[in-house]
Amino acid sequence: MASSITHQLIESHLVSGSLDPDSEIGLRIDQTLTQDATGTLVMLELEAMGLDRAKTDVSVQYVDHNLLQEDHKNPDDHLFLESAAKRFGLWFSRPGNGVSHPLHQERFGKPGATLLGSDSHTCAAGALGMLAIGAGGLEVAMAIAGEPMYVKMPRVWNVRLEGGLPDWVSAKDIILEMLRRHDVKGGVGWVLEYSGEGLSGLSAMDRHVIANMGAELGATASVFPSDEQTRCFLKSQGREQDWIEMRAEAGASYDREEVINLSTLEPLIALPTSPGNVVSVREVAGKPIYQAYIGSSANPGYRDFAVVAEMVAGRRVADGVSLDVNPTSRQILQNLARDGYVLALLQAGARLHQAGCNGCIGMGQAPATNRISLRTVPRNFPGRSGTREDAVHLCSPETAAASALTGKITDPRDSDRPYPNINEPTSPIINTDQFTPPPNSSAGEQTDLVKGPNIKSLPEFQPLADSLQVKVLLSVGDDVSTDEIMPAGARVLPFRSNIARIADFTYIDVDPTYVDRAKAHDGVHAIVGGVNYGQGSSREHAAIAPHFLGLRLVIAESFARIHWQNLINFGILPLTVESAREHLQSDDVLSIDQPARQLRDGIDVTIVNQTRSTRLTAHHALSQRQQDVLIAGGLIPWMRSRI
Repeated sequence: MASSITHQLIESHLVSGSLDPDSEIGLRIDQTLTQDATGTLVMLELEAMGLDRAKTDVSVQYVDHNLLQEDHKNPDDHLFLESAAKRFGLWFSRPGNGVSHPLHQERFGKPGATLLGSDSHTCAAGALGMLAIGAGGLEVAMAIAGEPMYVKMPRVWNVRLEGGLPDWVSAKDIILEMLRRHDVKGGVGWVLEYSGEGLSGLSAMDRHVIANMGAELGATASVFPSDEQTRCFLKSQGREQDWIEMRAEAGASYDREEVINLSTLEPLIALPTSPGNVVSVREVAGKPIYQAYIGSSANPGYRDFAVVAEMVAGRRVADGVSLDVNPTSRQILQNLARDGYVLALLQAGARLHQAGCNGCIGMGQAPATNRISLRTVPRNFPGRSGTREDAVHLCSPETAAASALTGKITDPRDSDRPYPNINEPTSPIINTDQFTPPPNSSAGEQTDLVKGPNIKSLPEFQPLADSLQVKVLLSVGDDVSTDEIMPAGARVLPFRSNIARIADFTYIDVDPTYVDRAKAHDGVHAIVGGVNYGQGSSREHAAIAPHFLGLRLVIAESFARIHWQNLINFGILPLTVESAREHLQSDDVLSIDQPARQLRDGIDVTIVNQTRSTRLTAHHALSQRQQDVLIAGGLIPWMRSRI
């Protein structure tokens, strides 16, 4: 049978399992990516495992999220990460180098390779013909230690791009069109594989935009061919030797197929508070804005900034509007400066920030209360910007720039200037000396980990109890995100290496009483959720912090892939019940007799609601290996038992 690119990538890295959809497969991981908001836990996990040295081809530790240094916590953690990179044999990217995903594409991305990252937008690397998957940090730690990455075999969805983009429409509008059609749950269980003649007009960084926001669809990964556009990109980075062609074989079959005619697309915008809440810009044009934000991993390329600079050149940003420019890498900033685009932005009134994630993760650039912020970032979950009552809209750089000039949401097609056709630099500045390479093995083994006072050891994890009795302390709705379970931003993320402290922020913006009630409760507890529980970020703090507070059971109608796995990794049992919130309410006391035996016996688990004297049949989708992990108390004790 002719193979898709996705099947070629999986088959070449398969170490266990079969290609039957939804069965568990184990994949050999070539590269890993960790960033500072998740990497501290990964490094502590490697220490707990007693790892000598990374066993991957390439592993890189980036510092791009927590760049605000209000006190000692963030800089202390940067030193810890640098020492851990030396100790375990990882590349290290210092603060100011830029966002991990475009940086990785510039320096390390390799067609045909697998990449696992402790960041949900790791999937952006699919732009180069890689199989790139976001996961919880503990799974990435296992991959660094040489263990396979386990995932349910996804189905493959071919998205064929036909025609060409009209002026004022760009790659961001393509992925917003996918979200308009399918919403934030539409890609769960799928790999999106892009093909078609429309790809010829999309650069490697344009493809990065689309692959990056596959995470917002809930997709396992997004995959593009490695073709002449890929080759041109790698050649421009001085890495043409890393290029190989990756194409679907003639007649390749797919589980689902879809066509997007690029020539029919128009500028789109995602309204608060979901990336799937997409309408045309025309429908909301005229609303006054406070902020236009350019940058992030979702629009990281040279052209994404250059097109804005061309649009605002010789003009002035509207009164009352903050045009925030967040370069995504030091290298891109250098090229923009050399080519005059930074000067044009500054003269127009733009605010230039350091290369990094910054406002995308709520680290600065927070908008004013109840004022519209147009952002080229990937997510607009409630409060993610750092402002509780924010009104973040997701859009293209063209829409953001046009609106910054008028002071209101503006369709860029109404511009009185011709569309700027940006050519990528043929001889870009290549910044190869900002990364610290791994030391030789003997030097790494002699490196001590540098731990500031905020870094605390991981809590202990206990095996699954013979009988589980829990009280429901919280009931939440559909599409609860990991940003709502464990907020991002400057007030929270500095405590990422201190589980006891960061646990105090669990669900704080959803139910401020939850933490105190969990601490006062004498025993373990449960949470009940709706559809797509745990969508969004890969941050495992959204599992480990509630576990610290006593969470042992989550019952939902369905789970987002990464968070579901994170719950298992930290010894929390995830079960599904249809219409769960109709049968279970806060303060109900639930019991599960011999949960380990019930997991072993099949997919059904009986829950007794002692408060209401009812019995429910719940389901699990755990593989044999995942059952072993959960029964052991999580991935760390399971790993220890095997050493």
